Amino acid sequence: MQSNDVRTFLNCAVPAAAAGVIAVVVSSVVAGGKGALGAAFGTFVVIAFMSIGLLVLQRVAKSYPALFQMMGLALYTTQILLLAVVLAVFKNTSLFNQRAFAFALLGTTLVWIAAQARAHMKAKILYVEPDSAGSTS
Repeated sequence: MQSNDVRTFLNCAVPAAAAGVIAVVVSSVVAGGKGALGAAFGTFVVIAFMSIGLLVLQRVAKSYPALFQMMGLALYTTQILLLAVVLAVFKNTSLFNQRAFAFALLGTTLVWIAAQARAHMKAKILYVEPDSAGSTS
């Protein structure tokens, strides 16, 4: 993993984790212990799904740069659909508060996507390698 990949990951994971902590605190105040557990589980699911997606996207970018944009769109669509499946699976659970889980899932997902968009806008990634432009052999 390159340094800019790690920077992108940290720029996404830290705000998402902070949003998750806020969700846990708010859920514990509003819905008690089950609310805090639901928010914590929702945050964990989002960070796990999005981290795996980011790693897959970085591997595709290195191996098949021509497929990067198409793979990015397919990956985000798949992630959102998988998150919807997780919501459907835990719809009637009594382990935790479903509303706290759903709102934490939604909020953390939106924070991750916004942080990832910001990280990519701020990243200074070269389009051409400097050594290859100066070589005249």
